[in-house]
Amino acid sequence: MASHQSFDIKKLSGAGFLIAVGIVFGDIGTSPLYTFKAIIKDTPINTDLVLGSVSAIFWTLFFQTTLKYVIITLKADNNGEGGIFSLYTLIRRYKKWLLIPALLGGSFLIADSIITPPISVASAIEGLKMEYPDLPVIPIVLAILTGLFLMQALGSNKIGKIFGPAMMVWFTMIGVMGLYALSKDFSVLKALNPVYAFHFITDYPGGFWLLGAVFLCTTGAEALYSDLGHCGRKNIEASWTFIKICLVLCYFGQAAWLVNHQGMVLGDINSFFAMMPGWMFYPAVFIATAAAIIASQALISGTFTLFNEAMRLKLFPRLTVLYPSEVRGQLYIPAVNWALFAGCVGAVLYFKESKNMEAAFGLSVTLTMLMTTILLVFYMYAKRRNKVFIAGLTLLFLTIEVSFLIANLQKFKEGGFITLFLGLFLFWVMYTWQYAGKIKDGLLKFVNLHPHIPMLDALSNDTDIPKYATHVVYLTNSTRPEKIEERIVESIYYKSPKRADLYWFVHINVTDEPYTMEYKTETVEKDEVMSVTFNLGFRIVPRINMLFKTVLNDLYEKKEFNVSHSDRLFYRHNPAGEYRFIIFDTYLSQENELPLWKRIPMKLYFIIKMIDLDTKRSFGLDHSLVTEEKVPLVVESAQNIRLKRITE
Repeated sequence: MASHQSFDIKKLSGAGFLIAVGIVFGDIGTSPLYTFKAIIKDTPINTDLVLGSVSAIFWTLFFQTTLKYVIITLKADNNGEGGIFSLYTLIRRYKKWLLIPALLGGSFLIADSIITPPISVASAIEGLKMEYPDLPVIPIVLAILTGLFLMQALGSNKIGKIFGPAMMVWFTMIGVMGLYALSKDFSVLKALNPVYAFHFITDYPGGFWLLGAVFLCTTGAEALYSDLGHCGRKNIEASWTFIKICLVLCYFGQAAWLVNHQGMVLGDINSFFAMMPGWMFYPAVFIATAAAIIASQALISGTFTLFNEAMRLKLFPRLTVLYPSEVRGQLYIPAVNWALFAGCVGAVLYFKESKNMEAAFGLSVTLTMLMTTILLVFYMYAKRRNKVFIAGLTLLFLTIEVSFLIANLQKFKEGGFITLFLGLFLFWVMYTWQYAGKIKDGLLKFVNLHPHIPMLDALSNDTDIPKYATHVVYLTNSTRPEKIEERIVESIYYKSPKRADLYWFVHINVTDEPYTMEYKTETVEKDEVMSVTFNLGFRIVPRINMLFKTVLNDLYEKKEFNVSHSDRLFYRHNPAGEYRFIIFDTYLSQENELPLWKRIPMKLYFIIKMIDLDTKRSFGLDHSLVTEEKVPLVVESAQNIRLKRITE
């Protein structure tokens, strides 16, 4: 994505406006390609269907996108960052069970992303079938998606600079072409009256169930909130005014074309392309394809961010995260990229046509919106908003979203089960990882460090024991400098005595703020034991090797510690001395005798752990400077072991 370092995202600016248009609204901006197709399907066009559905689209955009997300939810920012996990970090201290809706919402949002790129690209390419009925769409769509996912490893910094202008062309085109079609029959504007939407839902045959298709017009609203950190609330609010005008003109332009073709069965005809003058057809297909690719790129980048936040919050196993450019917040997760690619290819091959994808699209994201509503209610209570106001909004959004959910449930058999099961699988992985991880962390035994200082001093000066390193560094879960894990003491003394000039205990604190980079030190014992705490934001990669080296040299230059220099020639390249990290890798001990409710999650935890990035790579440690020690994990020891001794 384009860099947002050149402007202040807290302020409204031309650059911020342009970037918001380019990366925030791609998903919702390409919805006109397929929303009416999903509503009309093979039904002969009739006025009640067209006016009722376009009225429902308009008011869905108002209530779900404008009111819920742009006006209300965007204000729930975590130091400028948005998204369901950012919202969760703001309120997690109030109720422990809020983790459940956060995990469900994040999981279903990720799951639905396997259909968004295919449906956007396929809908654009299928426009050509109006001129070339035998066009092989699937190979073209697969080729575009393959190129798109291959490009991720290179980063989108350079091409990201054209996202804003390209999407400005897209939205301007759909607005102007919509107005062109609308000018031929302004009578459809009467559908702005919500009565048409009401009668459509209550009186039109099957109207309520068509809400599942109407919902497609707002599927990008959740992604809109997730992209808050890229360009800021004011820029999104301002650009949404322009975006919504273009979207409304486009939808009503299609409605005007449709009401003038009553009785027609659309087939391969797409009202989006059909409403345009003939000379605009090929440019429109080209621009639509470009917009679909850009929308897909923004969604893929957003999925990377979502996984990265989950990993930082210890909700998902650690995966390799790469940074293809210097743009703040831009990252690339190879495992997620290729899993998403496999899902998109599978969706194309399984559904074959965009109309089949439309039938399955939206079920999962409806659940995400419901989960966001639950979290948002608690956020507003935490901010002490008026209780009557909160109750009214809650009733409004739950009524709308539950209605959409019920209507979308018919998509279960049509393919919605794929994203639903994938979302539940991701939820199961996240919940198991978090739950078992808490059990594991709860088993850590801590001891007071001060009674061990004399022994550490004696070990440091015992020349009969070879020096292990000038600095021995342990990563610790303890937030208090005077407390360390019992296993660290055992590692220093008993396994293989580790003589050093100075012992360091490093704690990494992941903050609720996204981009914090701070550290503090404490001298536990002068020239003997030091404590370092790094406060790193949940979007910062913890390159501890580099960070620790910086701290070490900084403290040495300030003479905050001294080390032996009997072998100064060896240290000429690094006066502060060499250092070595000691890390632990746990495994489930055979000594455990666990009840079923603990045994299952613990065993699943260690199965999931196979995809977890090892500590060395996760914390950016130089492999040549690390010693890894295996530690058995004993959750509950076997009791009442009856061993009979045999004597002769």
